[in-house]
Amino acid sequence: MFRPMTSRVLSERRGETVLVTLNAPERRNAIDQEMVDGLHAVLDELQHDESLAAIVLTGAGDKAFAAGADIAQLRERAANDAMKAINSAIFNRIEEFPVPVIAAVKGYALGGGCELAIACDLRVIGESAKMGQPEVKLGIIPAAGGTYRLPRLIGLGRARELVYTGRMVDADEALRIGLANRVVPDAEVVEAALALADEIARNGRLAVRGAKRTLNALSRPGQENAIAFESSTQAVLFDSEDKRARMTAFLDKQRKKKG
Repeated sequence: MFRPMTSRVLSERRGETVLVTLNAPERRNAIDQEMVDGLHAVLDELQHDESLAAIVLTGAGDKAFAAGADIAQLRERAANDAMKAINSAIFNRIEEFPVPVIAAVKGYALGGGCELAIACDLRVIGESAKMGQPEVKLGIIPAAGGTYRLPRLIGLGRARELVYTGRMVDADEALRIGLANRVVPDAEVVEAALALADEIARNGRLAVRGAKRTLNALSRPGQENAIAFESSTQAVLFDSEDKRARMTAFLDKQRKKKG
């Protein structure tokens, strides 16, 4: 059975792996403050669990892993909120967590949802998955790691294209450019991610943890400066009239669709 940390985040032990589920399917698992707090609570509980081999992170329902940050909350955030790095802090923690974290992506992983997926060590995605960083369409930038993690995964040229255009990539393109590690049928995403976690669990526990620390250290020189620059740029954009107008238009469009 799932044991809720909050109503927004569920966790379930699967042998030496813990399956963590973002649980707001009616909102396409949009990342809000309660979800961030729930993820912190899960990681707090697991931080010192020496029996843990891996975490699999997925989203409830079939429509989305996480369709992004909560736009209504995002619209109200100002410059000082950007400097707090609310989403960036939890994504950094996932990247630095002692054991590998595997994103099991079904449906949309956009904006903050894509940034969450690329903060994970590995990504197993479904055939219908759509991934991207559409923040510029809302008058802001990917500021929870997208500007420095995405180039590390897919190269600077491709990252520039996705960030500047805000376009989505499908599963085939995600695999081809290195945004995904594996593509499987949608119905098999979680089980395939758990199988990958089991494969990892068969190896030396200390060796895998040491490998993660080493790979992180060698792959991200200058990341502290990148985080600071990303946050300061977002702070300026958060106070812009363009950001508020674009997010208001987005929310109005969503309301009309529901009405």
